[in-house]
Amino acid sequence: MSNDIDLHNVSVPLGEDFPEIRDGVRRICADYPAAYWRDLDRREAYPSEFVQAMTEAGYLSSLIPEEYGGAGLSLRAAGVILQECHSSGCYAAAAHAQMYTMGTVLRHGSPEQKARYLPKIASGELRLQAFGVTEPTTGTDTTKLKTRAVRQGDHYVVHGQKVWTSRAEYSDLMLLLVRTTPADQVQKKTDGISVLLVDMREARGNGMEIRKLGAMVNHNTTEIFFDGLKVPAENLIGAEGKGFRCILDGLNAERILVSHESIGDAQWFIRTATAYANERVVFDRPIGKNQGIQFPIARAYAELQGADMIVRKSAALFEAGLPCGEDANLAKLLSAEAAWSAAEACMQTHGGFGYAREYDVERRWREARIQRTAPISTNLILAYIGEHVLGMPRSY
Repeated sequence: MSNDIDLHNVSVPLGEDFPEIRDGVRRICADYPAAYWRDLDRREAYPSEFVQAMTEAGYLSSLIPEEYGGAGLSLRAAGVILQECHSSGCYAAAAHAQMYTMGTVLRHGSPEQKARYLPKIASGELRLQAFGVTEPTTGTDTTKLKTRAVRQGDHYVVHGQKVWTSRAEYSDLMLLLVRTTPADQVQKKTDGISVLLVDMREARGNGMEIRKLGAMVNHNTTEIFFDGLKVPAENLIGAEGKGFRCILDGLNAERILVSHESIGDAQWFIRTATAYANERVVFDRPIGKNQGIQFPIARAYAELQGADMIVRKSAALFEAGLPCGEDANLAKLLSAEAAWSAAEACMQTHGGFGYAREYDVERRWREARIQRTAPISTNLILAYIGEHVLGMPRSY
């Protein structure tokens, strides 16, 4: 981060900030115990009841301004909601996209678009849970995406494919990244990309097909095929060809928000591992007396505390409108690694019982692992730090 940025007026909260929000989320989560999530995982089902409860409580509309029926809370407050869900043993990934897509919609949506959609999203009448970006052949090389949208009169015609689009089967709306100008016809590779807001209720069966994609975790993920899908031109978010910049505004928010989930995961693992280490007796002594058990949990706790500070700092910079790319990426990297260290310590502490579904460790271990890969891999974050922070040559 540039040294000439004034950070003197940036305040980073310590301790359990937003206590009322935390208590409210915990009360909701108490109604959805481990058995609920265990059953969903077994059936690869969507937590509709949990999402509905979070919607009715107003937590999923936390980032929508009050004028549109939302709570108008800060990014930190929204992150705390997600953190408490995961720390309580629930899984907020089923609904978190409705938070981080707000970065694109709020900053680049037209007044008409916001007035039309945001109140219904805030009330729960509409769900914006799908974000169509990744493609099977381009992966994280987003500028080479092949999904094409051609303007024809008052609408765009879309052809292409997306993959790893989570929650598409349970969403009414989707933000879709497309090429409106072929890559070989633009000067900058980030130009010619646009964002469309797709009404999935009308699109399904009319040029859009959704197929479920089985995965290691119950992420309700899909692949989507577009074959002549018509999207009204009025559903273009921002300026045509400038969509890449539109989603960049949402990416820092996304990384900061999901980092809070990893913090919550780490808290759950450490709490669970510590309790088991204290109560499990082998060779006539609690296994927590053994340094081989105690030290990995203690180290995971240390990593958690360090990651938590960077997560808090990144949210504070975002809210202050200051450059936060470095800290958002560091938050994502360190929180994911802290959660994984805690997951490994918890799994090892439980020994064979860690593999038993009734203990929930193996399920949450699988869920925590995804954060090291998505929505951005730790290797890409390291590449960002190497190039943009440390000034080394671009590695890809």
